[in-house]
Amino acid sequence: MPGPPPARCATNWLLLPKTVRLSALRKLEYDDEGWPVQADGYDEHAAAVTSTAAVLTGAGYGTPLSWQTDIAHRLPYGYTQYADLTMRAPEAGVPAMLLEVDRVTEPVDELVDKLRRYSEWFELLASKADAAKERAARGAAVHDFRLWSRIYPATGREGYVPVAFVFTGKTAAQRASRIQRLEQAARRYFAVESYPGRGAGITAVDYHQAVAVVVTQLERITADPAGAAGAVWRRLGRDQWQTLTQALDNPDGERLYQVRLREARRRQAEREAAEREAQRPVCTQCGTKFTDERRQETRRSSWPGEWDRLRGPCKREAADRAEAERVTRRRAEEAERAAAEAPAVKPRSRFGIGHRR
Repeated sequence: MPGPPPARCATNWLLLPKTVRLSALRKLEYDDEGWPVQADGYDEHAAAVTSTAAVLTGAGYGTPLSWQTDIAHRLPYGYTQYADLTMRAPEAGVPAMLLEVDRVTEPVDELVDKLRRYSEWFELLASKADAAKERAARGAAVHDFRLWSRIYPATGREGYVPVAFVFTGKTAAQRASRIQRLEQAARRYFAVESYPGRGAGITAVDYHQAVAVVVTQLERITADPAGAAGAVWRRLGRDQWQTLTQALDNPDGERLYQVRLREARRRQAEREAAEREAQRPVCTQCGTKFTDERRQETRRSSWPGEWDRLRGPCKREAADRAEAERVTRRRAEEAERAAAEAPAVKPRSRFGIGHRR
């Protein structure tokens, strides 16, 4: 039986933990007996991937042990989408990010297809997840039912795990043109919807079911004094170049929505209060507006009457007057009735003796 491979063929990646996967820079070739041999040249794509991991690590995004390459994302129709790089840098505000390195050699349509497949994978249900509950869920609650949330940590932001495209090679104009074409063709996957209530002053947008897609250029990163930590990233759908965390943040997302929603509700409450105040009844006797309590009393009245148009004190005064008038009237009636019912008395003579003839 053949013995172990010669010591000269051992590679450093064999010393890394099994969870760490890095692409081999040198092309793998074997001799006639199946033994690995030193090959001529490097795999240019693998070199670009390694360079990307190096510059990001140098900027504080992850460590050499937090990177993985060629991580599989299997789709139900048999296709597997592999990520060139998977970054985990929670201490830098990026718990997870998928990176695709493009040397301006693939058709733009293929880059768009990658985004489509990532979107499809993000929408997969986790094993034993309740599909009915997933359909009924809204906002961030949807992700609790999805497969990706079992594999990647929470992003700390709305939306799915962000996807980054790192372009390198060719000319600056070609790279810029490529970014522009990707942005135009892939808009459906990173586009966001407005929250309801735009007429009420709510301008926030919903990122929960969108992929945050950021782009950069390896040449831009190396030319910036701050490297990958500088304003060398652009979020598709935005115009400005930002730092990575700025590009991934959603200042016009749910946080803004909650602020705008509270403002809209406050304005609505003020309008309703003004309308109620304008409709508040006025006492027909003294001209004073009803209190809320008095207003509720009149609304609960089953037999609305004239007193319902009087405020509380005026109503009590009117009631007292009415009662006094009723008492006076009753006494007068009783006196008249007593007088009418009294027996007639025959008048007597002056001396108390009747006249005799």
